[in-house]
Amino acid sequence: MPKTFRENLREELDYQDMKVKELSVATGIPKPTLDCYLSARQVIPPADIAVKIARALNVSVEYLVTGKDEKSKSPAFIQINPETKSILTDLDSIPQN
Repeated sequence: MPKTFRENLREELDYQDMKVKELSVATGIPKPTLDCYLSARQVIPPADIAVKIARALNVSVEYLVTGKDEKSKSPAFIQINPETKSILTDLDSIPQN
């Protein structure tokens, strides 16, 4: 069964170690409103609010709604944090022998 907006939003907040209050500050959306989107009532925000949330989390609205992002399947759209990028660069510099 596909995940809901609420589940995808909660997982992304947990993954990014971001509190609802921090998301509220980043988006300008009141915390009680965000709490509604995370509640068991399964309220889905209007498109403009979903866009603000997605931008603040650096994910697509499609991902928040469906849990999938077709663009993320392409290597060109994979985001790598700076530490991982540094490690990969170091690994590339090691001779293959």
